[in-house]
Amino acid sequence: MATDDLDAYLASLPAGSARPVPTSTWHQQAHESLSVGERSADRMRNLMGSWGFVGGFVVFMAVWWILNSIQGATWDKYPFILLNLFLSMLAGMQGAILLIAAKRQDAIAAALAKHDFDTNIAAKEDIEILLEINRRQLAMIIELHKIARAATSTEDSTDTGVSTQGPADDPREG
Repeated sequence: MATDDLDAYLASLPAGSARPVPTSTWHQQAHESLSVGERSADRMRNLMGSWGFVGGFVVFMAVWWILNSIQGATWDKYPFILLNLFLSMLAGMQGAILLIAAKRQDAIAAALAKHDFDTNIAAKEDIEILLEINRRQLAMIIELHKIARAATSTEDSTDTGVSTQGPADDPREG
């Protein structure tokens, strides 16, 4: 294989990676494409899944209980029917919001898996190109070794083979 073949092969390769360089990250692109409802569901999911929400909810329940336990100021008497209604509505809304957020998370996971797959395919193409370059370089190295051996054997055959030193004078022995 001549170096001209390698030069021609290298010239035929793409200038860079098989994968185009993105202008923004996948997360930035996904965030920009969210609707107002999807952003709201994410914010509410993050709020409802926090210790601040749990603490605020406990405080709200305690205040409701204390204010309705004072004689004369009650608007929701002891079995707290109105509070039960609010808690049931809250649970229903939380369930729906969490399902919306979970559905979005599934879509994000699927999109990320597709992105990873595309990245792996592009990397595979890049690696295959590099392996082909390595194969060609190995072939050139083998060819150079053959040329070097042929040159060495040619020098040995042109040498007269007559030594001016005798076997006893050989400095390697000793």
